[in-house]
Amino acid sequence: MDVDPISFEIIRHRLYRIVEEAVITLKNVSGSPTTNEGHDLMVSLYTAEGGLLMGGVGFLHHLSSASEACKAIIRRFKGKVCEGDVYLLNDPYTAALHTSDVYLIAPIHHAGELVAWSACFVHVNDIGAMNPGGFCPEARDIFNEGFSSPGLRIVHKGEVCEDVLDTLLNMVRSPEMVGLDLRSMIACNHVAAERMRALIDRYDALTLAHVGRTLIAQSEQLLRKRLRELPDGTWHARQYMDVEGVPVTIMLKMTKKDDALVFDFTGSSPQLDRGVNCTRWAAWGGLLAPLYPTLCHDITWNEGVLQPVTMIAPEGSVVNCKRPAPVSIATVAAVQAVNNVSLMCISKMQAASKEYASEATAVWHGSHLCLYLFSRNKRGEQVIGSTTETFGGSGGARWDRDGMDIGGEIPNPIARMANVESNEGMFPIRYLFRRRAGDSGGGGEFRGGTGGEYAIVPHDSADGTLGFVVSGKGVQFPMGHGLGGGYPGAPGRYVIAHGGGKSPQTPMALGQIPGRHEDVSWGVCNLQAGDALYVRWNGAGGVGDPLRRRPEAVVADIREGVVTADAARRVYGVAVDRKGLVDAQATAALRGKRGPREAGAGRALLLPGLCASCGYSESDGDRFVVAERLMSELGPAYTTGPDTLLRELLCPRCGTQVDAHVARRGDAVLTDSLEAS
Repeated sequence: MDVDPISFEIIRHRLYRIVEEAVITLKNVSGSPTTNEGHDLMVSLYTAEGGLLMGGVGFLHHLSSASEACKAIIRRFKGKVCEGDVYLLNDPYTAALHTSDVYLIAPIHHAGELVAWSACFVHVNDIGAMNPGGFCPEARDIFNEGFSSPGLRIVHKGEVCEDVLDTLLNMVRSPEMVGLDLRSMIACNHVAAERMRALIDRYDALTLAHVGRTLIAQSEQLLRKRLRELPDGTWHARQYMDVEGVPVTIMLKMTKKDDALVFDFTGSSPQLDRGVNCTRWAAWGGLLAPLYPTLCHDITWNEGVLQPVTMIAPEGSVVNCKRPAPVSIATVAAVQAVNNVSLMCISKMQAASKEYASEATAVWHGSHLCLYLFSRNKRGEQVIGSTTETFGGSGGARWDRDGMDIGGEIPNPIARMANVESNEGMFPIRYLFRRRAGDSGGGGEFRGGTGGEYAIVPHDSADGTLGFVVSGKGVQFPMGHGLGGGYPGAPGRYVIAHGGGKSPQTPMALGQIPGRHEDVSWGVCNLQAGDALYVRWNGAGGVGDPLRRRPEAVVADIREGVVTADAARRVYGVAVDRKGLVDAQATAALRGKRGPREAGAGRALLLPGLCASCGYSESDGDRFVVAERLMSELGPAYTTGPDTLLRELLCPRCGTQVDAHVARRGDAVLTDSLEAS
């Protein structure tokens, strides 16, 4: 059938607006700051067969996982799906990312016929796991990570199954909040269904189905066309996570040939008995999440954009674990690392194209500071949740501009953090300070955006104490990697200052907090009355050789307080005089030690084996010089260990830094390649 272009565009926009209105409903009904402040959510529409029809904003890992959840419900309840039903699914080995991310999936009927599905998720306030909030660093298998369902009916023909709901709420620590979480998702799906039926009433079901099929085919055609415009080649990326002192590696080789992409995770570490693993569906969603806003920013996000993409993930690895491996920390661990390596490879491919180089970016928020608070407030009520600073993120430098300080993250376009007053109203805490973290943005010709830092003390809790669950990664290994010679952003850090909350003066920095300082990164911890907790979240990666950054831009960063004078000398080779202006003579001397390159020549393409500054090619003779030093030499913000190296690749002709890797001592140098045209 034919649909006129105007009607086609109206229907496409209406589908997007349906998703947007459902998101607003979800946020307004939920009482969880993780949902309505941090936007840890997702809403999308799916075809009658469960394929992605219209992907919504929120955490983009879930667009494809929720599609698989729809298909799992279709298989499980074949012939039994009724109008007005809502189904719950949160089993990671069926489709979900971890048990705390609960999917509610609803069929949409019109005139008695199943025409579509809506699906949404939130990270519920508690899931009945061994640790409050659902992140379980102490779990050794999935059976300790809370209830998980491969699919159950929670609403039948418009009536809530109170026995099912009561059973679920009986297993959690905060039934009122979890009840709000679930009812907000029911309301969200209800709004989506109502608006879809109104759309069909206007245009009829056949027209909607035709537009859906056309949109999917169109998205596939547009992405394949874009891929053909990009160079063929193979790009590599590597991420490390430190898990209780054990290094874990996520390896990716991305091959682009004609109009298809293959993501191969062969070489990644075996699965662990810690919850940092992710399942195959989680890895699939993780690698796709950066693809939507980078390669498909102007393409409708639906099933069509999945068709040119193939994933290879060895079973039993940290990116495709086997049941019953624990996965409760997956979303901020293996999935996050998969996001990062996917973005790195896509950006390197873009940077090798004259047409698309300007869209390349360093890694944004490389590692979530997984931190869940639990306590009893002054009324004796159980309070569980995140203060959401992690969603503030950090913006990676672009190919031709600086990154945004506390600039969010690539996999969630609408992430944000709650303000201090909201958090102090929700939790029994008081902030000492919260601000941008100096020297946390990765150095580069274009600087990576800073992360942030804050300190809190228990305040008005029932017994003066405050518990928290921490499962930090990227503490020993920065995960916000740079691009084209840019440095990685500084890693995160967690410090308990025992007795640090007793100072008569309000401290404004970690060094001003008194008491005994204890670094922590994993496990269940407690702040006693009078203690303080300091948290720094990671900065983003820079782009280009830091010594090519304009000295005036470095001085501006010093005035802004985001770069210290010490880092200006150490990272950028820029010296300032007593007036805070560039000391040209001292700067020339500092930079002269590393080679004769100058800033201002503009960014060239990032081609494997080629120096973008002077045009030297490894095929002309010598290979790039590989220099290694401790990552901690970048400055005090890089609180990394003795096995974490900064590996710099330097042009043998002009000395320009063409690449900079985070590396473990002894690991192989990664090399990319382009196919001859």
